[in-house]
Amino acid sequence: SDLNRLRAEILREVRAKAALPKGVYTLNVPTGGGKTLASLGFALDHARAHGLERIVCAIPFTSIIDQTAAIFRTMLGNDVVLEHHSAIEQEEHKNRRDTNETLREERDKSRLAMENWAAPVVVTTNVQIFESLFANRTSRCRKLHALANAVIILDEAQTIPLPVLKPCVAALDELARNYGATIILCTATQPALAAPRFAGGFQPVPVELAPDPAALHQALRRVTLDMRQGTMTDAELVSALEDCPQALVIVNSRKHALALYTAAKEAGLDGLVHLTTRQIAVHRREILARVRERLTCGQACRVIATSLVEAGVDLDFPRVWRAEAGLDQITQAAGRCNREGKRRAEESIVTVFRPHEAKPPPEIKALAEAMQSVAARHEDLFSPAAITAYFEEVYWRRSHSNGLDKHDVAGAFTISGGELNFAYRSVAEKFRLIESNMEPVIIPVDADAEKTLASLSQGWLKPGAAARQLQTYMVQVPPKARKALIDAGRVKFHDTAQQFAVLDDPKLYTQELGLLWEDADMISIDDLMM
Repeated sequence: SDLNRLRAEILREVRAKAALPKGVYTLNVPTGGGKTLASLGFALDHARAHGLERIVCAIPFTSIIDQTAAIFRTMLGNDVVLEHHSAIEQEEHKNRRDTNETLREERDKSRLAMENWAAPVVVTTNVQIFESLFANRTSRCRKLHALANAVIILDEAQTIPLPVLKPCVAALDELARNYGATIILCTATQPALAAPRFAGGFQPVPVELAPDPAALHQALRRVTLDMRQGTMTDAELVSALEDCPQALVIVNSRKHALALYTAAKEAGLDGLVHLTTRQIAVHRREILARVRERLTCGQACRVIATSLVEAGVDLDFPRVWRAEAGLDQITQAAGRCNREGKRRAEESIVTVFRPHEAKPPPEIKALAEAMQSVAARHEDLFSPAAITAYFEEVYWRRSHSNGLDKHDVAGAFTISGGELNFAYRSVAEKFRLIESNMEPVIIPVDADAEKTLASLSQGWLKPGAAARQLQTYMVQVPPKARKALIDAGRVKFHDTAQQFAVLDDPKLYTQELGLLWEDADMISIDDLMM
């Protein structure tokens, strides 16, 4: 296809630059342009040219790690690609029932490789990389040597959270300056992280690997943006979905997604799918697989989701609706529309709307205001120039309140009078890539989760190991809601330290709706399904 020919051209152009010196690079390619393979191709050739030891690919969400690792394995084979994230650690736990000595040795080697990242290609999460860089415990720091003399690909680089953006950029800059690493910032919405646009940013300006990003943007234009005026009610959205058997709606909160899904179900729409972090990760992966199958087979597939489907999730819808948000989120949402370019751009419409029933969270509201400011100055909001202007606006707005280094990590690492004052312990205690005021509830939906909880209760498993193994069975809920669930006897602690809150009432969770914590003393799944 024309699209695949363009992807191949991008890959050739990027690989042709592999002999460039080690340093910091950007790969600014619109969604669907083949960034994953292009970044891998450059990394392999660059590592060969400079004698680098490994490639480490960091991904923001576990929901897209499987997708990327599968692509890498298809290209390189299973033996050289190591996945390291919570879901993989859970798979390791499932296999421990093997008593065969050879299998046990293989399992031990795999576990050691995860601790040390002792593999040619590592696919991991942003959390693993950045929280290890700012950690002070041996278990987290053991892998850090693997980042020296390596190619580090940051997929969807714009997703580094704003409150820790400055220290994360400083750490990457340090790896490139003094530890022989090459950094690739890979995204369709390239953040403006070079000085002077970003105080303390990369210097010199990172080299762009893609051939003419502005021209690529025009060549890969596959959608038409519709900035709807005024507000849009849930009823209007449901009515619009009636005419679109395959469509994606992305909203800003789990509460709004559930309300909209319920309204669409009451309207009798076919092929409805609800996808949010109310569902555990185990189930979200299954749901995404079914969505891809329905889209491929041409079946009705109307997905109502939160932003978890945006960055990097390989989905292709003919129509997309996105609740008002930041320009990077809107651009990523648009990447789920006509992804393969099989339809005309004029009929592949991405509608940005302001919900009538749901107010945006404060963080999203601020980003939406920055987007509106840029929209007044740029006719083409998806152009690289508009995206750069948007990030500059966001950084400027937050720079006045220390909003890019919430815990003053930069101030905790100083050299004064020839003496080092590096506060590793206090930084490790405060630094979290993703801060949340939510609290976890474990949903024991299968025998593996039950077995882990039993081992924890009987003292056979340490809390840290149990937490890792149960990561894919957790739903994060507001603290007041979890307390209400506990007070109502629907959630009970599985340990004396009261760290592991486990759902004890299966009526509150299904794969379709996820966990319903609202009004915990009276609501149930059965009530909602009636």
